[in-house]
Amino acid sequence: MAHGARVNRPKNPNDRRPGARSGPPRKTGGVRGAPGKGGFKNAGGRRGPRNAQGRDTQAPDPNLPKRDGDRIAKLLARAGIASRREVERMIEDGRVAINGDVVETPATVLTSLIGVTVDGNPVAAPERTRLFLFNKPAGLLTAERDPKGRPTIYTALRNALPADTPRLMPVGRLDYNTEGLLLLTNDGEFKRALELPSSAIPRTYRAKAMGKVGQNDLEALFEGVTVDGVHYGQIEANLERRNGLQNWIELTLTEGKNREVRNVLEHLGLQVSRLLRVAYGPFELGDLARGAVFEVKQGDVERLRKALARDRAK
Repeated sequence: MAHGARVNRPKNPNDRRPGARSGPPRKTGGVRGAPGKGGFKNAGGRRGPRNAQGRDTQAPDPNLPKRDGDRIAKLLARAGIASRREVERMIEDGRVAINGDVVETPATVLTSLIGVTVDGNPVAAPERTRLFLFNKPAGLLTAERDPKGRPTIYTALRNALPADTPRLMPVGRLDYNTEGLLLLTNDGEFKRALELPSSAIPRTYRAKAMGKVGQNDLEALFEGVTVDGVHYGQIEANLERRNGLQNWIELTLTEGKNREVRNVLEHLGLQVSRLLRVAYGPFELGDLARGAVFEVKQGDVERLRKALARDRAK
């Protein structure tokens, strides 16, 4: 993706996020850069995992014979049925069939989805990959439904998405009380590539936290930290400003473990009162209004897909 390329969209001058940076406003829904030939950089400017020859540790063995087609789980994920892991669970539950015969293993290789059904319903051919940026408000679950009846992101998305939108899956999750940028796609394989730790895609958050903390305390997070037996990798953290005991802190990380930012800041003796994700990889929240959705241009999506594929193949 071209460095500095941005998604053009009218700004919303009425949206003023508490704790927003001083200076000129950011552009909306920006595409702020891209993976280079060596892949996405992590929080410390380093690349993702590589072996001794400088190749991706996930690269396929070139000595193995190539096969025609792909695994059915991968094809169904690409078709937007669910993520690959969820598809594998569907197969285990006997919900997937080919010409009426129940599929017994997700390793089944197919060249197309002709004759494939899920819960008895034929699977349509995959649509083009689409990607949306959503400014998730606090108080929504990143889930399809909640047994407790709490509202989910799909409650808000119902009126925000265009009428022709296919089934969308969130890229990663944001906690119930965390707000900000959430990516949504109809392509399960694309979702997986954006989430994989080996892709080393940076996520940037801004936290409002109460307590005493100095820049030296935050810089120590660059070496990683273990909290309650869970190790969190490299985090780049900066104290943006302080007003008494109230702090605004920006953090960039690549792992995205459950409640990572909150747990790490609480470990430093801080109490987080607000947490926003402002960037995911090359995409910025900008001034996208709370609860609003913006679709990324198809050309930007395809360039990102190809960049991720190139990086995985190295």
